[in-house]
Amino acid sequence: MSTKSLQIAEPSLPFKSSVVALICAGTMPLLAIADYKWLGWILVVSTAALLLTFPRSNFSKHTWLLIGVLCLLGLIPINTSIDYGHFAFMGSVLIATVALPFFITRKALKEKIITFPVRMRRKWLKKEIAYVFIAGIGAYLLLPFYLGTTGSYVNWGAELEPSYIIRLFIGTNALGIWDEIFFVGVCLALLRKHLPFWIANMAQATLWTTFLYELGFRGWGPLVIFPFAMSQGLIFKNSKSLLYIITVHLTIDFMLFLVLIHLNNPDVLNIFITSPF
Repeated sequence: MSTKSLQIAEPSLPFKSSVVALICAGTMPLLAIADYKWLGWILVVSTAALLLTFPRSNFSKHTWLLIGVLCLLGLIPINTSIDYGHFAFMGSVLIATVALPFFITRKALKEKIITFPVRMRRKWLKKEIAYVFIAGIGAYLLLPFYLGTTGSYVNWGAELEPSYIIRLFIGTNALGIWDEIFFVGVCLALLRKHLPFWIANMAQATLWTTFLYELGFRGWGPLVIFPFAMSQGLIFKNSKSLLYIITVHLTIDFMLFLVLIHLNNPDVLNIFITSPF
């Protein structure tokens, strides 16, 4: 028997795209629409059944892994509560969604498909430094108007109590770091191995937008989050620097932190010219 005949057949691109589309479609009710969570589970099972019709391949292994961590997210309450219990529980699950794919691909599959290149010594280009400032200014102008006019700010509390403010600061920043590590570092890494980059990037941006919608960014927020998630994937592809995309994200999240304090307490931090209060 020839070596060629022993090779595992890789699914075609249309098949792969269909599977990923099903995953994205299932993730929306699974993570973001509580009343239709059952539909998400049906689509998850349908995707699994579709995978079983093809021989085992790297694509099926990576897709099973992606489905698994998304189902893990679907089992937990996704919200902005920063009570100590929820803080610890949700934080532990979010860590698991990154750690499990990393160690499974490294130890069980013997692959280095998931990497987190920090690149501390990489010199940033002038345009990259400028983009960080532009992101901060954009967040300063957009977030007060968006969160205030849609009322989305009420999904976060911002009590003027030291321990609460500290937890809010840690929570917003830790979640921003997780967003980049999970959606770009894990999901995009698994998807772009098998799909053209633009398809893989759209898929991870869809998953990211869905998660943040459930977290509290309602109204027209997804119309802004989706292109932002797309841009972060593209920037990571070009810069290969997790540190850089996290810096961009945390610049925005710092503004988010300040805006939440202001909108929940209009007399405090009254420094936003686009605030409706």
